[in-house]
Amino acid sequence: MAKKSTPSKAKRTKTAAAPRTKAAFPDIAAVPFVERGSRAELGFRHYRPDEKVEGKPMREHLRFASAYWHTMRNGLADPFGAPTALMPWDDGTDSLANAARRIEVFAEFLTKCRIDHWCFHDRDIAPEGATLAESHRNLDAIVKVAKDVMKGAKKRLLWGTACLFAHPRYASGAATSPSLAVYAYAAAQVKKAIEVTHELGGEGYVFWGGREGYTSLLNTDMKREREQLARFLHMAVDHKKKIGFKGRFYIEPKPREPSVHQYDSDAAACLAFLREFDLLGELSLNIETNHATLAGHTMEHELTVARDAQALGSIDANMGTDNCGWDTDEFPIDVHLTTKIMLIVLSMGGFTSGGLNFDAKRRRESFEPKDLFHAHVAGMDAFARGLKAAAAIRADGRIAEFVRQRYRSWNTDLGLRVRSGASSFEELANVALGAKEPSLESGRQEWLEAIVQEYL
Repeated sequence: MAKKSTPSKAKRTKTAAAPRTKAAFPDIAAVPFVERGSRAELGFRHYRPDEKVEGKPMREHLRFASAYWHTMRNGLADPFGAPTALMPWDDGTDSLANAARRIEVFAEFLTKCRIDHWCFHDRDIAPEGATLAESHRNLDAIVKVAKDVMKGAKKRLLWGTACLFAHPRYASGAATSPSLAVYAYAAAQVKKAIEVTHELGGEGYVFWGGREGYTSLLNTDMKREREQLARFLHMAVDHKKKIGFKGRFYIEPKPREPSVHQYDSDAAACLAFLREFDLLGELSLNIETNHATLAGHTMEHELTVARDAQALGSIDANMGTDNCGWDTDEFPIDVHLTTKIMLIVLSMGGFTSGGLNFDAKRRRESFEPKDLFHAHVAGMDAFARGLKAAAAIRADGRIAEFVRQRYRSWNTDLGLRVRSGASSFEELANVALGAKEPSLESGRQEWLEAIVQEYL
């Protein structure tokens, strides 16, 4: 989940004006479906939403979503330069009328780009007010607009979340803040964000702890902060049940940035935290590629850890630059990556309430509105290719059969006794003492990688 720019101080209006109807992308119709070898500037070469793969349409396998914070609010600034993105529909103010207009533009983009779902932070869709009460009113006004506009466009909310990291009040954390006043403010903000996500028909809600960590242990009580976070999540679960929200709760791992160390550092750490504080089952994981690489893992590893714990809920689809230690949030165009992701998604039976959210931004040099389309289409085609390749690899069966054979000794009587807990060190020691030196079989890694290559 990407960071959001600090809200401006421009004058706000009291109500959200009805969105204007003038097209924001007048030169772009719905992205066409073109042949694979087409030289057309814009078109899907692989993604066909109704094409069936393993008996289910692509759109149901992939469940694409666009991230509001990147698509509508990211000006493409960097630490060394001002924003470059051209957004002619945006007047640069924090007025509710401008916020309402953005919703309409976003719906137009989703429709023309053939994306069925969307995701948002509360402070991205509605301006922060001078008080918490004003922020709530602003959010209510824009949620009313979003509800009408997205219903008309037939777009569904994949998940919502609260921005608990951009405002200076959260400099030392939100749910892990040393200040009880900040903790209460964060609770009020999350309570409201869950409620509006519910109102918008959201299928999930994400907790991302960008500031839930520390920079120095000299001024940090880690035990206290982790307990505070657990209590915060338990209260969120209680409120979810109280209001009847049926969507899933996700926690999103990330090791660092902006904090030096974040408590939700990777999938295994998140699962350990959820088990320790009796939250596993109430929350599953939203895994992001760039966060996996920052943790020193691969996306394949993080997804497998989550899947094996039956806790893989959703995916933030992006990628990073290998030689850059920063969360670069690039659009995923690596078909090896998308194939490995979809192999794991297919192996667990597919998504239920989750999906593939493009938590990704254009490069700073790609600042024209049409670049939004090129970026998303490239990512969608890469995942369509990955889905088809993954299905073909599964149908081929050689990799799965090799793995089964590699572990075949565990299906013997002794192996089954060990797995069931019926064996002991004494039994295993007697077996080893009476046997020859164990023989090893090749792991055939290069052959297996060559099989994957066949389908790319």
